[in-house]
Amino acid sequence: MDNEKSTTRTLSLPTLAAMVVGSMVGAGVFSLPRNFGQATGGFGALVAWSIAGGGMLMLAFVFQRLAVRRPDLDAGIYAYAKAGFGEYPGFFAAFGFWASTCVGNVTYWVLIKSTLGQVLPIFGEGNTVPAVLLSSVFIWLFHTMVLRGVREAAAINRIVTVAKLVPILVFIVIALVYFDGGVFADNFWGGEAYSQSLFEQVRSTMLVTVFVFLGIEGASVYSRYARRREDVGRATVLGFLSVLAIFASVTMVAYGIMPRAELAATRQPSMAPVLESVVGAWGAWFISIGLIVSVLGAYLAWTLLAAEVLYVAAQDHDMPKWLARSNTSGVPSAALLLTTLMIQAVLVVTLFSEDAFAFTLQLTSVLSLVPYLLAAGFALKLALGDGEPGRGLAVAGLATLYTAFLVFAAGPDNLLLACLVYAPGSILFVLTRREQGRRPFAGTEWVLLAVSVAGAIAGIVALATGTITI
Repeated sequence: MDNEKSTTRTLSLPTLAAMVVGSMVGAGVFSLPRNFGQATGGFGALVAWSIAGGGMLMLAFVFQRLAVRRPDLDAGIYAYAKAGFGEYPGFFAAFGFWASTCVGNVTYWVLIKSTLGQVLPIFGEGNTVPAVLLSSVFIWLFHTMVLRGVREAAAINRIVTVAKLVPILVFIVIALVYFDGGVFADNFWGGEAYSQSLFEQVRSTMLVTVFVFLGIEGASVYSRYARRREDVGRATVLGFLSVLAIFASVTMVAYGIMPRAELAATRQPSMAPVLESVVGAWGAWFISIGLIVSVLGAYLAWTLLAAEVLYVAAQDHDMPKWLARSNTSGVPSAALLLTTLMIQAVLVVTLFSEDAFAFTLQLTSVLSLVPYLLAAGFALKLALGDGEPGRGLAVAGLATLYTAFLVFAAGPDNLLLACLVYAPGSILFVLTRREQGRRPFAGTEWVLLAVSVAGAIAGIVALATGTITI
């Protein structure tokens, strides 16, 4: 047992923090100028980042406190939901987090091919047949790489994390040099009149901020590999504060380079045309290369996160037992295979999407909301149950309010799309219960199933009638 512990608990604080940063700094940061330019001006962006930053910081503190208070719970976000609310909600958290990471990985390939589409038109906006075929090849190449081992992949991710931060930081520095106070002042209130209120402007950015912060739970998911348990919480907060500074900086400096209307019309990855506008064509190439490095590193981290959640859930008998299989390198091979198949399936769906990047971004974000809400709710439940005063209760309460607000901000269309994923996922839960000789559902579990199935049916009807488009 001691030998097993010494071989598995090998990830240090810097490596865990790199996993958090590597998970969060991916495709999203390169799309921020356009996404925020379409939604709001400089003032609205400040409000949005304040809300998102404060809310996500509370969530980071939640993961930090739970890692210390409940060291018996590994795989973090899934284990917390199960411990707090039961097996089926725990399953929903595990499945939702897994599905979110899979769809998030598809956004990476869409954005890479959209970037290449500026030079090779056959790739279009990243959702043409040639783009999907080439992305499929790389998906399975990465599958083979990850099979070599978790620690080896984590080491690669740490190197890539450092490499991909360079172009982002260079963008910020150059943008500050060319920063035009007059342009920023014009953009501060939007540059032109908005038909939406400030609340609606900020609300429309919430799924974008959720998307770029996905991965905040990275160190928590890998808690079973940490050398010291307290490093899990420290890595989460350290990684979060680092990326918050980066994301907010990228957004705000862009408002000082181009008018908001031009930012809103830029091609993704929008950091490229922004930098090109002040330094010339090499700036677009520089950002494009940086994006590819960033995306490949984040893809590696997210693939590991997804497989790890399925694997641990299967070990805890909350997923079919075949998902607990691992190879000689200690990699959860069966969970990794299902993850790669899911990524492949969603990638094919993008062929039918009008805006593949926006569709996958929004679906990624909304799928993650249930796991985040349940984790925050568990922390609140612990604080209330123990009569914990002061900071602990406040942190848990604010994190729960923030994640509940995100569900509201997502809107009904996105929630119905999420049900289209969640409802079929319950098949895995049924298979698990059958393996154990138990009834598929009991008590209030039927209510949760009914809600997800009803949402999925409504989603199908909405898609068929054109009320919702992807």
